[in-house]
Amino acid sequence: MARYGARADRALTAGAHVSEVAKARRESRAQAQGGSRPAAGSRAEAASMSAVEISHLRKAYGPLVAVDDVSFSVAEGEIFGILGPNGAGKTTTVECAIGLRSPDSGTIRLMGLDPQHNKAQIHQVTGVQLQSGAFPPKLRVGEIIDMYRSFYHHPADAGELTGALGLADKRQSYYRSLSGGQQQRLSVVLALIGGPKIAVLDEMTTGLDPQARRDAWELIEHVRDRGTTVLLVTHFMEEAERLCDRVALIDSGRIIALDTPAGLAAQATGAKSVRFLPSAPFDDSLLARLPEVTAIEHEGQHITVTGTGELATAVIVALHAAGIEAQDVRTDASTLEDAFVHLTGRHPGEAQEGAQA
Repeated sequence: MARYGARADRALTAGAHVSEVAKARRESRAQAQGGSRPAAGSRAEAASMSAVEISHLRKAYGPLVAVDDVSFSVAEGEIFGILGPNGAGKTTTVECAIGLRSPDSGTIRLMGLDPQHNKAQIHQVTGVQLQSGAFPPKLRVGEIIDMYRSFYHHPADAGELTGALGLADKRQSYYRSLSGGQQQRLSVVLALIGGPKIAVLDEMTTGLDPQARRDAWELIEHVRDRGTTVLLVTHFMEEAERLCDRVALIDSGRIIALDTPAGLAAQATGAKSVRFLPSAPFDDSLLARLPEVTAIEHEGQHITVTGTGELATAVIVALHAAGIEAQDVRTDASTLEDAFVHLTGRHPGEAQEGAQA
């Protein structure tokens, strides 16, 4: 430890990372019916306590209010996403949550701990990857990882993490020789090296190529399945849809929507459509009387049905009962990105004027 003492001080004061956030209980995906994720609500009810509790959080910089009365809770073992335009207050929210910034008002608890008054305990139970960070250029990757492992009583397997994130052959490389994407991967390794109960990941896959991004997603799912709660800030809609149990959409420092990714997507238009080629003619009334159906259109031999709820299932079942087969079926529904644009008026990655991250 003495060997790394000075280097550790330099690395930490450079604002690279905070220590890791502790572990949380979660139902295994293998136990979920049909292999799908258990509903966030049922998991929250089963949890003995919330991993993250934020209530009426407010943070201003002079006249600029970056976070305005934000409240949410995260169940143990949940992957909770925070989405919003650039400058909407996402990063300020998580920096207050982990104790890097002092809120003007409101309460924050991580595993029951106050990040302003229980800093030592918070550092032992949290793992944090921030948007940007730096280490001395002549530190080797292996030295940085070993330094961070020394901070914890029961660190994670460094070989497993570096292998999963494509850094296994970089342990002897200097930090200065890493590409931007490799530096990002290293920051995720350091966020998870302490075996945290809560991992806070701020734009963790920015700068990664598509394959590396998917490898990172699989790693996060694996970490979550072993009991870690994840607070994920991202502007990648596919990432949020793939990973998150619930998502809070922040705009102008306020939460404007909080739901599952599918629930938020439904808020975009609430409409779905099914296009198909029927095996035989039928009267429109067969489908028009279904409660899920709102409109029927004919496009040559194809038929497009618009509606809500379990539209595709309702249409196919009704046709089958009438002895008609639906062929060349195509479905379309609102996406999380549609909801983002609908609720904020901006596209992901578009900056919010006059706001702070």
